[in-house]
Amino acid sequence: MKIWYVASEAAPFMKTGGLADVIGSLPQAVSGLGEDVSVIMPKYGTIAQEYVDDMEYLFDLIVPVGWRKQFGAVLKLVRDGVTFYFIDNEYYFKREGVLYGHYDDAERFAFFSRAVLEMIGKLEAEDVPDVLHCHDWQTGVVPAFLRIHYQHLEAYQRIRTVFTIHNLQYQGIFPEAVLGELLQFGPEHFTAEGIQHNGLVNYMKAGIVHSDQITTVSPSYRDEIMEPYYGEGLDAALRYRSVDVRGILNGLDLATNDPSTDKRIAQTYNLDTVKEGKLANKRVLQERFGLEVRDDVMLIGFVSRLVEQKGLDLIEAVSEELGNLDCQFVFLGSGQPEYEGIVHEMTATHPGKVGSYIGFDIELAHLIYAGSDAFLMPSRFEPCGLSQLISMRYGTLPIVRETGGLRDTVKPYNEYTQEGTGFGFLNYNAHEMLATIEKSIRVFYDDNTWNALVHQAMTADFSWKQSAKQYRELYHLFA
Repeated sequence: MKIWYVASEAAPFMKTGGLADVIGSLPQAVSGLGEDVSVIMPKYGTIAQEYVDDMEYLFDLIVPVGWRKQFGAVLKLVRDGVTFYFIDNEYYFKREGVLYGHYDDAERFAFFSRAVLEMIGKLEAEDVPDVLHCHDWQTGVVPAFLRIHYQHLEAYQRIRTVFTIHNLQYQGIFPEAVLGELLQFGPEHFTAEGIQHNGLVNYMKAGIVHSDQITTVSPSYRDEIMEPYYGEGLDAALRYRSVDVRGILNGLDLATNDPSTDKRIAQTYNLDTVKEGKLANKRVLQERFGLEVRDDVMLIGFVSRLVEQKGLDLIEAVSEELGNLDCQFVFLGSGQPEYEGIVHEMTATHPGKVGSYIGFDIELAHLIYAGSDAFLMPSRFEPCGLSQLISMRYGTLPIVRETGGLRDTVKPYNEYTQEGTGFGFLNYNAHEMLATIEKSIRVFYDDNTWNALVHQAMTADFSWKQSAKQYRELYHLFA
């Protein structure tokens, strides 16, 4: 089958989060199963020149955006057996700074989504995709455009759509005027059963309503978003489509997250040399963050966007108790000022025990994965999570709230069976988190138990192999 992955970002060309990692590795895994796979994304002005130099111009496009006709072009690059198509329009995509959050995001991604469908109209019949697999709100109107504007045309009639929700919190919400001005949809689509939500146009809801199949990035998150607490206002729409919604766990790109080959860490190591390797990285990490250099103290890492979702309010509630524990903390990330302030205050209050870096540095992130003993993820919700998968691969035991993908990937330590790949707490409660951290510290000082847990974590299989097979089975429902 011909599968097109339609997304706003893909590693290594452009990345702001986990979506790019998925689009950078899932298509390659599905291609390895024998499918004909392509990726479609915008050609941003900040894509590295080394990739731009390898792009081949294919053809121009004239794309309807409401009453306007906008110019576009399609370029092509083949990488690791996957064909990448780039939709070019310098007005929309040649911008400095953040990828999202521009005043005209509704127009930018309406243009991109419609350009994908206009591109299909220029192809020979044998090159038309069987499945458009769209990702998150930026491509949510692709299935709507297909069904409303294109599916009466012969070339488009056999195309089916899959829509993946990576994070339901970000929905692409815009004024009602977008309906006609940009999408050319009539008022019959601006309803509670259509793409209207709370009196606004909702691109995420467009994907939910108009796709043939819907997926989330973990089985637990699929179940959670059917309920109001996690449903972000769209739980009713999801329950209505529940028979078509399935959860497929994200995998990890093992090639770029391998402690035995990772050039970003101080000393590489494998399963046989994990103890010495992690100690070497730990000493460098302690020095980098101005912590007391000690092999015998537990070091807990935290790498994340500093936003409400990530549990910073739990950390704030017991920050004094955390600072007095017999362990060290390192924080890496940036985000909302109030949450950056929590990290700043902990660092200032507990010098030598708490270190932090506000910002993001991929090399420093990997040093934290390699040099920490444990990794803290007390998320309010977590669709899948990538950091816990990386930390386990690097022999760093996650301490997580059992929600979404964290529940599906981290097996909490069981002191009776001695099984586990990390530590978990169920309720979103600061003292429950604190008790779990204290438990992990006690286990840390039991060398035999800790080493056994590290071995179980490092040998857990979080490759794309099983998930790619599940996606392939989903696509073949349409065959």
